[in-house]
Amino acid sequence: MKIAILSRSRSLYSTRRLREAGKARGHKMLVVDPLRCYMNIATLHPTVHYNGKPLDDLDAIIPRIGASITFYGTAVVRQFEMMGVYSLNESVAISRSRDKLRSLQLLARRGVGLPVTGFASSPDDTHDLLSLVGGAPVVVKLLEGTQGKGVVLAETRAAADSVIDAFRGLAADFLVQKFVKEASGSDIRCFVIGGRVVAAIQRNALEGEFRSNLHRGGSAKLVRITREERTAAVRAARAIGLNVAGVDILRSGQGPLVIEVNSSPGLEGIEQTTGIDIAQLVVEHIESHAQAGRTRTKGKG
Repeated sequence: MKIAILSRSRSLYSTRRLREAGKARGHKMLVVDPLRCYMNIATLHPTVHYNGKPLDDLDAIIPRIGASITFYGTAVVRQFEMMGVYSLNESVAISRSRDKLRSLQLLARRGVGLPVTGFASSPDDTHDLLSLVGGAPVVVKLLEGTQGKGVVLAETRAAADSVIDAFRGLAADFLVQKFVKEASGSDIRCFVIGGRVVAAIQRNALEGEFRSNLHRGGSAKLVRITREERTAAVRAARAIGLNVAGVDILRSGQGPLVIEVNSSPGLEGIEQTTGIDIAQLVVEHIESHAQAGRTRTKGKG
């Protein structure tokens, strides 16, 4: 098969591992910068061009679309879908995952456990919004934030008022969530492929920090997840429509609570912690599912 990895850099760990895994299984692997792609849209024969040549003979693509290029990156993925190329994660599902509010609404509609979450526009509603989620402490999250950026813990109502006022002053959209104290600065990253959790790790925040993202200096260790946690991760990925997803879960007194579903989960932390060849499992999934024209969007919303 001829498979293209849509990535800004071939030196990134995840991109490199996927390329290695595909080559090891006999596939021709390309690394294609999505921002360098250009498209012929208004035609009966849609095409994607790269470096002056059409990419018209691909069997599958692996989108590794960063949050900062979601708009153009998903447009490129859609174009490949129009051409009948199999996409590991489809454009609509990627867009859903990047819109935190939309993704939480989809998860809630499917009955997936979530932290109590509020969203409002008017500053006149701040007091009632905080009461809606149970009062301080709360976590305020920018809708466009990634890797723990734009996430602030407000431990008192006064602090929450101040953070919310600051975000509103920047005309930024944000969510307010009840802080899950019993999680103790840890979360569970479940890696889902094809409706199955293939690996899981516990990520722990640095001392004095509540964000457990590895990019922010957090640590990771092996963890045994419960059947309830496994089910929550699979249901969350399915609700968004993702074939491959990193589902982040908090352990709470009310059971597992999903806080995010990532459409381009990194491989480095989970491969090095678990010793599982995630990249190979991704390629095997493509081998089983890549068929010309197989790009039907999953789910609704």
